[in-house]
Amino acid sequence: MNRKLPGYLLDKNRLVGTVTFSVLFALIFLNIYIPFSDTAWFGLGNSQTFLFTAGFAFMSILILAGSRTLMYKAGKFCEFTYLGYVLWCIMEVVLICAFYTFVTIDVIHPEGQSWSSVFGKSLLYGSIALIIPYIITGMYFTIMDKNRTISLMNCTNVISDDAAPARDSDKVTLFDSSGALRLSVSTDNLYYVESDDNYIKVWYLDARGELKTYMVRCRLKTVEQSFRGTFLVRCHRKYIVNLGRVKVLRKEKDMYWLDLDNDAIPPLPVSRTYTEDVLSRFMKDSPEKVSESL
Repeated sequence: MNRKLPGYLLDKNRLVGTVTFSVLFALIFLNIYIPFSDTAWFGLGNSQTFLFTAGFAFMSILILAGSRTLMYKAGKFCEFTYLGYVLWCIMEVVLICAFYTFVTIDVIHPEGQSWSSVFGKSLLYGSIALIIPYIITGMYFTIMDKNRTISLMNCTNVISDDAAPARDSDKVTLFDSSGALRLSVSTDNLYYVESDDNYIKVWYLDARGELKTYMVRCRLKTVEQSFRGTFLVRCHRKYIVNLGRVKVLRKEKDMYWLDLDNDAIPPLPVSRTYTEDVLSRFMKDSPEKVSESL
């Protein structure tokens, strides 16, 4: 549960898909559940009940959309674990159930119903209505990602998803999501690859020796898997660096940094998740580049 959450679960489109499917699933489930519940007050016939129903549905969707937007933004600054993701999902269910309980007790005023009994039942059925679609969408996106990885490993000419394996040690070749070749750059001219939402930025030197960037619609994880075991090494959730262009690996306080052999490029951070891998690669391949302060 403390393992890092795969980035594809925090992708903007995947989060939108999760909310959309969860809302549709919840609406269908609640329509089946209402006739068998003694605490449900949803309705479409009575005008007052309909207004309460529409208002609750709108606010619930707003809570989910706001929560997933906050999750997406938080994912850019910190690394989610499976446990963190599960707790976040539970928090969403509890928040919506608490809101339902508030409306039921303080607005609808049912007879003989206490706050604890209403909240307990809403928590039970709310968990079914939301947790099940969360699990289904998570499994679906995982299967999609595995299929892309398998296609990437088996394809010989055009790579499914976005990147090509490092078959030519002198070139880094990148394809977009449609399989079209977008960039082929010499390893000597490549500095690093940076994640930018659903795109990557490739930093390299052009024919005139000028530092350039090129954007390709591709996930950084695809590049990492394609070039695993080569000169390209993942050092951060946002960066993959070319070891051949690193001038020195140094440590400042509790953080490691990579200085590249181009003063125009700021030092790249090495996050804790990738520290062990980066250090082992340097100790094995380039021990002379490791700062003595380590």
